[in-house]
Amino acid sequence: MGIEDQRRRIPRTDHLLSLSAVTEARTRLDEAEIRAVIAAQQELARSGAIAAEQVEPAVERELRGRRTLSLRPVLNATGVVVHTNLGRAPLSAAAREAIGEAAGYVDVEMDLGSGKRSSRGAGAREALLRACPDAEDALIVNNGAAALLLAVTAFCTGPGDAAGPREAVVSRGELVEIGAGFRLPELMTAAGARLREVGTTNRTHADDYAEAIGDATGCLLKIHPSNFRVHGFTAEVGIAALRRLADEHGLPLVADLGSGLLHPDPALPDEPDISSALRAGADVVIASGDKLFGGPQAGLLLGRREAIRRLARHPLARAVRSDKLALAAVEATLRGPEPPVSVALHADPARLRERTERLADRLAEAVHRRFAVVPHDGRVGGGGAPGVPLAGWALELPEAAAERLRAGTPAVVARVRQDRCLVDPRCVPESDDDALLACLVEALGGAEREAGPDGAPSGIGGAPVGRR
Repeated sequence: MGIEDQRRRIPRTDHLLSLSAVTEARTRLDEAEIRAVIAAQQELARSGAIAAEQVEPAVERELRGRRTLSLRPVLNATGVVVHTNLGRAPLSAAAREAIGEAAGYVDVEMDLGSGKRSSRGAGAREALLRACPDAEDALIVNNGAAALLLAVTAFCTGPGDAAGPREAVVSRGELVEIGAGFRLPELMTAAGARLREVGTTNRTHADDYAEAIGDATGCLLKIHPSNFRVHGFTAEVGIAALRRLADEHGLPLVADLGSGLLHPDPALPDEPDISSALRAGADVVIASGDKLFGGPQAGLLLGRREAIRRLARHPLARAVRSDKLALAAVEATLRGPEPPVSVALHADPARLRERTERLADRLAEAVHRRFAVVPHDGRVGGGGAPGVPLAGWALELPEAAAERLRAGTPAVVARVRQDRCLVDPRCVPESDDDALLACLVEALGGAEREAGPDGAPSGIGGAPVGRR
């Protein structure tokens, strides 16, 4: 058959548009997306890459698999609870439901009783204050960096500063760089504030702050250095000591804690929490909503009423305010059951071992090879409690399994260490254990199908069943 005959047999666009698969796809995709799929398959047929008879089933297959969202669901089998590359905190079922309800028209800024405009996100604010009674007021913005930016801008710049921006006095050892090269000093100076660094990288004393305070001082700033720990010959000034200095000079004290822990947690004894920082005397405490708080991306500001209201009245507050979906998720996270981050953080090691061994047994039955269960320490992640191990267990696979697992549906992201792929169930809900098993069987079974004549799988090893 000649090329021209092949091309004449390619299904016409109007015929392909009448397929039932196209009708179904129109409930999910726009017309341009559908026509692009059709045109792509027709072009493959014109080039000879596929036969004309394959165009129609290829269009149907492509449309069935086409999604409106490029983000793919992932099972987090790394053991890292707040995994920044996987979206940090997974939302609770209550928060997900709240986002769905808030997606339409809602009374985010209206009093339905009077029909007049009301305070934006009042419900989320009230839930936050109920959960943290040490705070007199609260404000929610779009992320932690925005919260810090707002606080420093409001306290260190403004129309009354005729002599120029005022200074935020901060320890040199707290001017940190976090993920993706993001540097807190650059964020704050970008807003026009000036930083007055005191102390040294490893040691800062109260006298260092006292000597730096002057007419140009706008606030005292305390930043929790996430992602690392400095050990050895060190010294820092706590919030209570800074409170005394702030009172002597009539200055606001801002504490950026980062991780969003509301109250002390015995599992993380050295991690600062919002309530303790407020009781120690901070005027404003800043934290992220999508870390140990367990909610959506948000910047949480809690503290003294006048300080919070000063931030809320600043023009920048409008630019960094939270949308209705984040407000709904914050409120539901607080009013709903224990969020997934807390569940994973406090997972019982004995229970994790049971789950991992059961997974290994079921996998062995399916692929006729047994893989070892090994101790594995999880991590908090997201800058919280750096270096603190979370005792647990993992299924040990060859390194080649990691890529296969990432390519599955859903994708499974495991930890690769020392040429091994470690599948840790800590952050996988127990209700997803069957889905995780199916992904493992697909990844390892695929290797078996690709085995050579001697039966050895391609890059995937393991002991035959019955051997350890």
